[in-house]
Amino acid sequence: MTRYLLPLAAAGALAAAILTSPFAHAERAVPIPAPAHDVQPNMKPNVAVLAGGCFWGMEAVFERVKGVTSVTAGYAGGTAATATYDQVSSETTGHAEAIRVAYDPRVVSYGTLLRVYFSVAHDPTSLNRQGPDSGTSYRSAIFPQNGAQRAVAASYIAQLRQAKAFSRPIVTKIETGGFYPAEGYHQHFFDKNPNHPYIVAWDKPKVAAFKAAFPTLAK
Repeated sequence: MTRYLLPLAAAGALAAAILTSPFAHAERAVPIPAPAHDVQPNMKPNVAVLAGGCFWGMEAVFERVKGVTSVTAGYAGGTAATATYDQVSSETTGHAEAIRVAYDPRVVSYGTLLRVYFSVAHDPTSLNRQGPDSGTSYRSAIFPQNGAQRAVAASYIAQLRQAKAFSRPIVTKIETGGFYPAEGYHQHFFDKNPNHPYIVAWDKPKVAAFKAAFPTLAK
């Protein structure tokens, strides 16, 4: 995580390292079915908390989904006392980098958000790693906000496994825990730093893949 804050003088070297990394590749959406079960539109809260690697890219994708009213980058799974960038970077807090997605259920459902999450927002078959980032803070995890969300998430994971939607096993966990917003400089990082080498290498392709795969969902 500390690579995010390298001085500008190192940006060129970082860009070269990322772009030539053996993990670097063009993002693409995995075609998966819609969930067979979904949360009723009148069920509150209309908030989803999802973890799937660096929160910059996750935030950027979901900010572009119709019906999403706000996205906050943060930490989930640990305690309030350890919900800071430096502490989470130590991989000892139990936190995962996560996003809190507020949405209008009249426009987009919880199940649809999960479809985007599994298909293109991250790789649900990668254990404690996403792209060039490794560690438990980059794990794939869903933090349901009520019993209905928990039931839908569990049902959808089972559905995708039965359909063999992915060539490798899904490792996504369903967890409990609070959500704590990250520091201000992490919020809307994609839009504020469009030329950052990490954004260019990993997150712009992901956003493009979302728009290509889900044109009717994109703002």
